[in-house]
Amino acid sequence: MGKTLLIAEKPSVGQDLARVLPGPFQKHTGAGDKTARWLEGPEHAISWAVGHLVQLAEPDEYDDKFKKWRMADLPIVPDRFKLVVRDERSQKQMTVVRSLLRSGDYERVVNACDAGREGELIFAYLYEKAGAKLPVERLWLNSMTESAIREGLQHLRDGAEQKRLEQAARSRSEADWIVGMNATRAATIRLRSSFDGAVSLGRVQTPTLAIMTRREEEIRAFVPQRYWEVQAGFATVDGREYEGTWNAPKGESFLERAERISSADAAEKIVAAVEGRSGQITKLEKTSKKQQPPLLFDLTSLQREANNRFGFTARRTLGAAQRCYDEHKVLTYPRTSSRYLTSDMVAEIKPTAALVGRHAPYSDAAAHIAALDLLPLRRVVDDAKVGDHHAIIPTNAEHRLDKLGDDDRRIYDLVTRRFLAVFQPDSVSENTRVETTVEGHLFRTSGRVLVVPGWRAIDAAEGRDSELPKLEQGEDVDTREARSEEKETKPPGRYSDASLLGAMETAGKLVDDEELREAMKESGIGTPATRAAIIERVIDVGYVERDRTALVPTEKGMNVIRLLDDHALTRPDLTGEWEHRLARIEAGEETREQFMKDIAAFAGETVGQLDTTLKDVRIPRENLGPCPVCGQDIMENRKGYSCWSREDPGCGFVIWKSKAGKQMAPAVARELIRAGRTAKQVTGFRGRSGRPFRAKLALEQTPEGKWRVEFDEAWAKEGAKTPEQDEAEAAAAAAGGQDAAAA
Repeated sequence: MGKTLLIAEKPSVGQDLARVLPGPFQKHTGAGDKTARWLEGPEHAISWAVGHLVQLAEPDEYDDKFKKWRMADLPIVPDRFKLVVRDERSQKQMTVVRSLLRSGDYERVVNACDAGREGELIFAYLYEKAGAKLPVERLWLNSMTESAIREGLQHLRDGAEQKRLEQAARSRSEADWIVGMNATRAATIRLRSSFDGAVSLGRVQTPTLAIMTRREEEIRAFVPQRYWEVQAGFATVDGREYEGTWNAPKGESFLERAERISSADAAEKIVAAVEGRSGQITKLEKTSKKQQPPLLFDLTSLQREANNRFGFTARRTLGAAQRCYDEHKVLTYPRTSSRYLTSDMVAEIKPTAALVGRHAPYSDAAAHIAALDLLPLRRVVDDAKVGDHHAIIPTNAEHRLDKLGDDDRRIYDLVTRRFLAVFQPDSVSENTRVETTVEGHLFRTSGRVLVVPGWRAIDAAEGRDSELPKLEQGEDVDTREARSEEKETKPPGRYSDASLLGAMETAGKLVDDEELREAMKESGIGTPATRAAIIERVIDVGYVERDRTALVPTEKGMNVIRLLDDHALTRPDLTGEWEHRLARIEAGEETREQFMKDIAAFAGETVGQLDTTLKDVRIPRENLGPCPVCGQDIMENRKGYSCWSREDPGCGFVIWKSKAGKQMAPAVARELIRAGRTAKQVTGFRGRSGRPFRAKLALEQTPEGKWRVEFDEAWAKEGAKTPEQDEAEAAAAAAGGQDAAAA
């Protein structure tokens, strides 16, 4: 048999393959290059793609006329898509890969890119651009341990078996190009006078932005309403104490809550009626509640958990999980949408648990699994719910945890604890509900005690029991104190990475039940592998900013969705339907041709609608009041706020919108003009590394008389670097410094 060429997705995977294949392997560089580009062994050569080497060409590659953005040229729908090498760095690697594929030295090529839709696309584009003709086989891995790689190499798949996956991958890529390119050009052409730069729209990013902006509109429209609550402290004859909250009689609730009171006077009357009076426990109910262990992690549920526990962004979690997979070999393939294992993996469960049980934090839970005669598999194993990859679990190999960085250790810890937890008993809690009546007024008290920790002993964020003293129905009590508390209703919370990922998974529908979420997965926005990038995309184009763990739409993002109104491009359910159709293409239940025909028709309709609805749209410019220098009105323009106008050039005073990666909103500029500085820190700035930070601002005049906006912080005055705070800092502090790695 002749030699075999393997194409991996990155150099580190190429090195892993070389350790398993017969060697020795010799490193080779490109012409005039010091970077290793491929490895040559006695029977195999290995090279790599370094991510996406090849991408879809821009419109001007088809026709020079597309260099200018004109409505008359839209929609642009190529008959056949052209491919181009991504950039100069990619060109060097592509030159090597092309020469290897066309050298005639190899009998076949193995696609060893990541086992999934994107990995299939990376290889398909590279293979096509290189003009290769070699027969293709596919290496499909769920784990990067040496034993898993050997197993995969012994059972290579025929490349033809992956054709449907490749068709789904190409359809996704081309659909994003057609919809995004045409919608972005149409909107930008019509809104040139309103926005500085392109108005970026897309098949996936626009409905994601719409979910956030519609929540923001709810928050802005929210009018808080005041209400009062009455709390009372009770004591039994022998001194056992507890508290209760007043509740209205049935049918008389205020603001849809029984404990809310409409006025201070009414609340004070209740206080006066019960304070110092005797009462009785008129009802006492105890119920036991069992809770099953949660399902194993897929990527989205792992990202949500890491965001809730540690404040990690979706991208940060994906990066750590990917390193745990391909560098440390301690976790299985992370970019999965399944939360189940296959039946042929059952034999590996106990050995895997035994391996992780060698580490102290996991030993007790692992010992429980080892002692089980029959594993509880009903919610763990389901062949029908596993597609390309099973749930994320620890690998069946030795784990060198001392080699893991802090992020990687935390993600490993989450996955390992969840893997062990699914085989533990249900947790059992005892819930107590007490009703105390004083002078005809009803007070309710709730308590909860964890009776049997079960799976919570290994996989649950620390929670507090609300334990009550031993009480009996019919007991007399004294009202030791009563107090009225003024409160107000709160708006809905802004999305975090965790809550937005959940909304994307269910196409914007609110679904808490784990198993119901599973049923809706195929109709979500994006895929587990792409959702982190989608969130970062809307941040990068200036539509959303991070404020600690909250995702806050900017005025630009708000205006884009307002202008699109209820256009289909903003509808999460439509994008969810497209994702479902892509899954059907992969399953052979729908043709790629019909899907692309429908996408082209949608792009045409979208161009027509945007042309009509945005033709004469003008976003009103803010008037920020008189200039502090010359007194003329300061008006907003595309790039800043100044007293310049076509009729009068003004005095030259200007506040530029762009600073440290942020577009400053009119409200910030208005405060600077009025007060000379901001009272609170402004969020959304970005340092050179791309990490967000917040800072106060001040309006200062240079010796030359020019006005500038500077950071009004000690570190800025001392000439230090910007505080590019870790994205998880605030959340980790709020979690009480919880560190899973030290568990």
